[in-house]
Amino acid sequence: MPRLRLMRVMAMPSSSSSSLLQTHLVSLPLKPRTLLLRKPHKPHYHPSLSSTIIFVARPFSASPTLSSSAEPQIPYSLKSFDGDIQPYLRCSMPHKRLKVAVLLSGGVDSSVALRLLHAAGHSCTAFYLKIWFQEDFENFWSECPWEDDLNYAKTVCNQIQVPLEVVHLTDEYWKNVVSYIIEEYRCGRTPNPDVLCNTRIKFGAFMDAISSMEFDYVASGHYANVVHSCTNQIDVASVLELSQDMVKDQTYFLSHLSQAQLKRLIFPLGCISKEEVRKLATKFDLPNKDRKDSQGICFLGKIKFSEFVARHIGEEEGIILEAETGDFLGKHRGFWFYTIGQRQGLRLPGGPWYVVEKDVKNNVVFASRNYFSIDKRRRIFRVGSLKWLSRLAPDQTSHLQCKVRHGPGFYNCSLTMEFDEDGREDVAVVQLSEDDQGLAAGQFAAFYQGNACLGSGVILESWDDKGFPVCAEALEIARMEDKSLLGKPVKIKVKSDSPTSEPDQEGGTKLNIKGQRSSQIVAAKKGRQALFPITWLQQFSEKWFRIF
Repeated sequence: MPRLRLMRVMAMPSSSSSSLLQTHLVSLPLKPRTLLLRKPHKPHYHPSLSSTIIFVARPFSASPTLSSSAEPQIPYSLKSFDGDIQPYLRCSMPHKRLKVAVLLSGGVDSSVALRLLHAAGHSCTAFYLKIWFQEDFENFWSECPWEDDLNYAKTVCNQIQVPLEVVHLTDEYWKNVVSYIIEEYRCGRTPNPDVLCNTRIKFGAFMDAISSMEFDYVASGHYANVVHSCTNQIDVASVLELSQDMVKDQTYFLSHLSQAQLKRLIFPLGCISKEEVRKLATKFDLPNKDRKDSQGICFLGKIKFSEFVARHIGEEEGIILEAETGDFLGKHRGFWFYTIGQRQGLRLPGGPWYVVEKDVKNNVVFASRNYFSIDKRRRIFRVGSLKWLSRLAPDQTSHLQCKVRHGPGFYNCSLTMEFDEDGREDVAVVQLSEDDQGLAAGQFAAFYQGNACLGSGVILESWDDKGFPVCAEALEIARMEDKSLLGKPVKIKVKSDSPTSEPDQEGGTKLNIKGQRSSQIVAAKKGRQALFPITWLQQFSEKWFRIF
């Protein structure tokens, strides 16, 4: 019989200013599909999420706290606030009294968002999401800063007597985000974990977990703004708008949400800048007011992404070829470590070198020093898995704006919808007004009209020769079975119009690049004739099963 493991953390009074934590462990037998009826401030179990666990941290207070229905004359948040906070509450619905679930990460953004909602008079409950891996992922825990994050979150909540609940979504995160990331990298694509985390975890599995707790809205520290209908009519769509801070704007990461998800969201930071957030953190005397913003993928902590990829996909030696000539430049650990437009990690002299294409079947990476050449740029691509925030594709598709990555930059663009066999508009051809070299399959393209984000789709692989042009000789070498016949990589020289022979490091004479390339092509042809074709995909499959 499955058992639900609950851990409750309570703050206890102490002679010092800090609180001591007392932990209680309980193990309860549960029958399948059993629903634990929620009581005030008790752990909540949702039957559809068998691995979801919530525990509560409540502050100790010598004086009675105000009930959510009471109207305090002076909000706690304003007692020590020097200045008028009203201008900062525009995105916090200050004219209503709401019950709000606030996602609290321990960072300064979500902490300020909580304080603004509390100052607006809402009844808030903070939630910290634990999404670290299961115990068989060795050494990942020791590098993950979740304990620091949780301690900051507790202190922030204790300042204003707001309850904090911790939700375990490890299994959901692995199934819906991490597994997807691994599979996409195996296929040579570059997924966006932040978009998936928002759609499937923060505003997906988490919303499901608290569905019976009757919150009016869910809030977070995202830099975005949601405009809701004043009439609360079900058929009137909510609109996702750009934040005031265009550099920090995070609508790109929220662009794949559904309308049902959007209708339940509040983003208090959508009307203020990052600089103002830092000032508010100082005014509120938050414990994390000087804490640096987190970087990288949320579930990795301090682990480098390349280490994560190596741990879960492994390594498979391949070759790097120059896209324009087919020159054998060097070796790599596996195509999945590289994405289109990447400069770091190639370790080639005479650069800068950029990854311009990948041959997934043959584990070959194509590089170029001419990545920014005018004739190599790309402005036409396709997107699939389209999702529109208003549920319908935009009526106007010729005068839109587009983001192909997070940041303040936009392109003017047009869309041409394509219909599948069932008549659904699931794929579109995107024409940008300017060229862009960093279009990577698996990333998202978000579409805008004015300040409103309309939705997004996933960038598909190159098509109709619209990708970076790789010469026929390079493609032929990539297809050879026995790459050892290539010999040693060419000695890369500084770019010049006419390559010449020069001494190699051993004092001998090196063939010029053109001559060595010819010998590589001959070796490729001989290799294909002499060897039985054992594909790289078969080798990778065997290695993959050994890993898992």
